Amino acid sequence: MANNENLKPVRTKNEARERGRNGGRRSGEVRRRNADFRKTLNALFSARLDDTEWAPFLEELGLEPTLEAAVNAAMIRKALAGDVKAYEAIAKYSGQSSRTEKDDEEQRIRTDRARAARDQEVGAEEENENIKSFLHALNPSQEDIESLFAEEVQAGGEETEETGEV
Repeated sequence: MANNENLKPVRTKNEARERGRNGGRRSGEVRRRNADFRKTLNALFSARLDDTEWAPFLEELGLEPTLEAAVNAAMIRKALAGDVKAYEAIAKYSGQSSRTEKDDEEQRIRTDRARAARDQEVGAEEENENIKSFLHALNPSQEDIESLFAEEVQAGGEETEETGEV
């Protein structure tokens, strides 16, 4: 229930403008800080690794011994040791999916059914004709252009220039 204790204060236009300006400045600061963080992280990840354990192992695999390669190898090592979270992270970022081919097929069937129902409701033929006529209007043939101007000449007897005046 509204009462004086829970009402929001009314701001003037100047107060609102000032708050918006301050928010914009802070937002810019946060974006710059996040961008700097990403740059730093990328620079560190691409740095050459001189670790006596990881560098020879990565080079043996034909990989460049960088911090990023070592972190990825460490995650794989943890997954091999049975760490499910490490496995899930590897699967997620390597593009693997937990969905099976059967799941994908079921999703395709649902999508096709929904599309067919929509086409039946809307009328797919009418929609396709509208799209075709729109695309044709975007790229008319020379014959279409000539016939358009020929109709204007026949209708008025002589060509007149449109001035846009009413």
